[in-house]
Amino acid sequence: MTRTAALAANFDELADGYDHERHEEIARAVVAWVAPRPDEAAADVACGAGAVALHLAANRPGTARPVLAVDLSPRMIAVGRARAAALGGAPGIDWRVGDAVPLPVADQALDLVFCASALHFLGRRALADWRRVLRPGGRVVFTLPLATHFSPSGAIAELLAPDVPLPRSAREADELAAAGGFTEPDSRVLPLGTRRVVMTSATHPAGPSRPRIRTGGTGALPRPVG
Repeated sequence: MTRTAALAANFDELADGYDHERHEEIARAVVAWVAPRPDEAAADVACGAGAVALHLAANRPGTARPVLAVDLSPRMIAVGRARAAALGGAPGIDWRVGDAVPLPVADQALDLVFCASALHFLGRRALADWRRVLRPGGRVVFTLPLATHFSPSGAIAELLAPDVPLPRSAREADELAAAGGFTEPDSRVLPLGTRRVVMTSATHPAGPSRPRIRTGGTGALPRPVG
């Protein structure tokens, strides 16, 4: 079995019992933090059950281009479609089953790329593909588990991409984005109960630019309330 097939099979098995509550919290946090315009062309990469795509679609006008939601797990996409239907249909989402790298879009076609909790499975090739699909000045937003609060085992540990070391701090997440060719990286730590997730936003350079790397501080966000 190829690694891609193994990933698809693993997440097919997880789909029905997926931790939707945690992924909803992450989706709410990243969308509120980035505050995308309703008309920006966006993709939810390795979308799982589409938590980010659903939040984006909820605030888009009917004339806006649908949010692309792509995942290699057919069962995850089916769960995402069912969740969208339960919320009234969410017609503003283009659901796709397939490998998220490369994305099925033309060069410089997107303003925003979101990837929640999946870059550590996709590998650095995803960063290069996001530079391809983003317009100059477009933004990438990804989240990763904080290494100090993540202890994978079994199939999950075996499927992690070896070229994406999990960050131990917001600064290390900034450095990962900068090493991937993005500028103005900004990362923050989101507490989720006993877990910690790093949220990172960075920009596709429109021209020569110097990456902005944090020189101090924890980059931590206050614990969400409500």
